[in-house]
Amino acid sequence: MLDFVFHNPVRIYFGKGQMTKITDEIENGKNILITYGKGSIKQNGVYEELMSVLLDKAKSLGKKYSIFEFSGIEANPTYETLMGALEIIHSKRIDYLLAVGGGSVIDGTKFLAAAAKYDKGDPWNILLKRGRGIEDALPMGTVLTMPATGSEMNGNSVISRKSTKEKFAFFSPHVFPKFSILDPTTTFSLPEKQIANGIVDAFVHVMEQYLTYPVNSPIQDRMAEGILLTLIEEGSKIFANRGRDKDRNRDRDRDKDNKQTYLKDYNVRANIMWAATMALNNLIGVGVPQDWSTHMIGHELTAEYGLAHAETLAIILPSLMHAMREGKSEKLIQYAKRVWKVEKIVETDKDKNKEDKIIDFAIGKTREFFEMMGVKTNLIDYKINEEAVNIIIGRLEKHDMTKMGEKGDITLEKCREILKNSL
Repeated sequence: MLDFVFHNPVRIYFGKGQMTKITDEIENGKNILITYGKGSIKQNGVYEELMSVLLDKAKSLGKKYSIFEFSGIEANPTYETLMGALEIIHSKRIDYLLAVGGGSVIDGTKFLAAAAKYDKGDPWNILLKRGRGIEDALPMGTVLTMPATGSEMNGNSVISRKSTKEKFAFFSPHVFPKFSILDPTTTFSLPEKQIANGIVDAFVHVMEQYLTYPVNSPIQDRMAEGILLTLIEEGSKIFANRGRDKDRNRDRDRDKDNKQTYLKDYNVRANIMWAATMALNNLIGVGVPQDWSTHMIGHELTAEYGLAHAETLAIILPSLMHAMREGKSEKLIQYAKRVWKVEKIVETDKDKNKEDKIIDFAIGKTREFFEMMGVKTNLIDYKINEEAVNIIIGRLEKHDMTKMGEKGDITLEKCREILKNSL
């Protein structure tokens, strides 16, 4: 196992009715800016519950907050939109941020927290320098309504800039949320597509911390495998029968009823929510090598073509697994055996190419799982053709992403192979 330092300061309130804890966390007299997306929180009851806590409960405790709002943070939060919120922060002297939504809202709010205290020129420099130079940030909390990114329990953020078609990530210990509210019931109204994308996103987060090379880290490996298995099991309860023969009406109706049951099943939603948080709160990544090249390539696809984040990950990961199979062979075989139980299929195989078959099986099962979630795994599925290969390679070169991966061996030529295999 590699040496590491681990510290995670986020207090998690998990379960039904935990929103009432907000008044325990935010001091009296704060000027609070609530940030959210396109307004779904005003339709699903989350906003009403939140305001009851910030107004009524706070008053009963002798607390009073000045509350402001900023809406419209996109699925891929943009610098242009967030700069509008920054103006409010300065003009209203905001001293506490409260992000209500999924990873995009939380990521955008982390940028605002850092930008509000940034005095080194254009806040876009926060992204260009990947968070280096951040010395302070506004305190913030989160109310998670869409599990996917783990942003509620880490110091990571990803921001896009429309004017330059750029999408960069940054990290800073200063933007860890002070607290996060995780109430699975807030996810009941999510569209199926967002649920599926969230599961894929969390799955790939785990893979990029797990699928590297062995360093004798059994605790991290088994925790990672446990999260993957949970995502597979719980996701399958909702989406297992997608794509079945439309003429099988009886089975289709039964499957539809089962899906609706699981969509409203508290335990299913709770397990998915906690798995997504655990996938990227840094715990499974300590002491092990990591490979975030799937994300880096995916960010370029989003910036250029506007694909959803999870869509890019589902496209790139299987192809990367294939292209990097030699260097990742030991962990690929471990993944196949422990997560997909491949030994039941190949244990009697005497073929000298048995290991290749195991790896092919693991890659195939990964792709199959993403497709079962309804997330396509080829560029052509999104009407993106082979000209994208040169475009994305050019973007990677421009952004100095020429040697990625845990060994620095995912070169531009390897990226070209990965992208070609993704067509």
